[in-house]
Amino acid sequence: MLSTLILIPLVGAIVIGFWPGKLEPERCRALSMVIASILFIITLIITFQFDPSNPRIQLTEQTPWITNIGLSYSLGIDGLSFPLVFLNSLLTLIVIYGSSKNLERSRFYYALILILNSGVSGAFMAQNLLLFFLFFELEIIPLYFLIAIWGGANRGYAAMKFLLYTAISGILILTSFLGLGWLSGLSNFEYDSLRSHTLPLSTQLILLAPLLVGLGIKIPIFPFHTWLPDAHVEASTPVSVLLAGILLKLGTYGLLRFGIGLFIDAWVYITPWLATLAAISALYGASCAIVQKDMKKVVAYSSIAHMAYILLAATAATELSITAATFQMVSHGLISAMLFLLVGIVYQKTGSRDVNYLRGLLNPQRGLPITGSLMILGVMASAGIPGMVGFIAEFLVFRGSFPIFPVQTLFCLVGSGLTAVYFLLMVNRVFFGRLTPELSELPQVLWSERIPAIVLAICIVILGLQPHWMVRWNEPQVSFLLTPQSDLSTSTTINVTVK
Repeated sequence: MLSTLILIPLVGAIVIGFWPGKLEPERCRALSMVIASILFIITLIITFQFDPSNPRIQLTEQTPWITNIGLSYSLGIDGLSFPLVFLNSLLTLIVIYGSSKNLERSRFYYALILILNSGVSGAFMAQNLLLFFLFFELEIIPLYFLIAIWGGANRGYAAMKFLLYTAISGILILTSFLGLGWLSGLSNFEYDSLRSHTLPLSTQLILLAPLLVGLGIKIPIFPFHTWLPDAHVEASTPVSVLLAGILLKLGTYGLLRFGIGLFIDAWVYITPWLATLAAISALYGASCAIVQKDMKKVVAYSSIAHMAYILLAATAATELSITAATFQMVSHGLISAMLFLLVGIVYQKTGSRDVNYLRGLLNPQRGLPITGSLMILGVMASAGIPGMVGFIAEFLVFRGSFPIFPVQTLFCLVGSGLTAVYFLLMVNRVFFGRLTPELSELPQVLWSERIPAIVLAICIVILGLQPHWMVRWNEPQVSFLLTPQSDLSTSTTINVTVK
């Protein structure tokens, strides 16, 4: 069942790419929609098969591949990974639906989107470290082309910067994985086998260092963040949605799965430094967002600040904070995707994202009132207004982290407060006031263009009112993740019990 989430988009990409004869952009989009819908339906089926009360890896698939180097095709999901797999399927469907019907080089575009979906799902489901790395690297190639071909004026620079940063990230992660396998003396890179094998503390610290830097680039955390604003500004709206909504989560997922899961004994020695870095990153991202004039850059720097909350929760390493980290990943994915979609609509209808140029777009007759209302809802969710998913996520993060790192948590709380400042500045300048004459005859926003943002808005409100629907998915897994390696049995994942 899990393999279908990897193989169907790959086969779909091949079909679209090598379809005999001419394939019109609209038909290409329709075919991609069918494939994405099938993926989403399969994800829903897996949802009913998944047992949230079971902390073990479920729906496992394992096939020997290249046994000489310890690589196997090993898949599985648990409460930590499956919410992200679900989010990936949802955002891919939304992105394909929201893409232009008259897109140039549409066959290549939709094939890349499907390959990207396959790589991300594979990374979240991989139970072999080398397999994770292969899927991690797979998503780099399509994202590079998506930015370089369909991006803005400086797309070449932004795409190359992304490629270089992510390539360095992959090298560092692979170095850590290879060192772990070599020093463990095992013949494979199975996650469960490596987690059950305890290394000396000094060795764990040495191996953890490159892993943290590699994942820190992907998250991204200050000072490894500089590729992200450029990538967002130059990327098209659908690519920005995928980048902020799901691709950044590969870094935070790796932090929880491998940083804590494989090096739990060493984790406590570096967490004070990481918590301080999280506080710095949160304040830096929020401060930069305040002074931006481009709406997309405001949301991009906001992502840096909000991803830092996940790092803070991970450093606290309590059951509540790890649950909060997973919830924050989904929360940020939904909110950032919605904000980028709405910024894209504003840019499409006005031709600008400059907060000093745009005025009065909330005008009910000649402006973009519904788009503005949805933007206000998204801003409120990001600022942590009660009743929305952002409030629950941030409350859990700060509640779980404060007992362990009170000072760093307070600084992150300041960063959270600044969210209201920079988003209110943006909304006040762009949507309120008198509509300028240059913007008095804006094209109408069709309901089909609003549907993706409305779907995300519904998810944001529902999870804000019923957070238990998601929290219950990963609570059992968190206990197992925080179990010291020395207390783990050497049995397979199927036979693991939580102490």
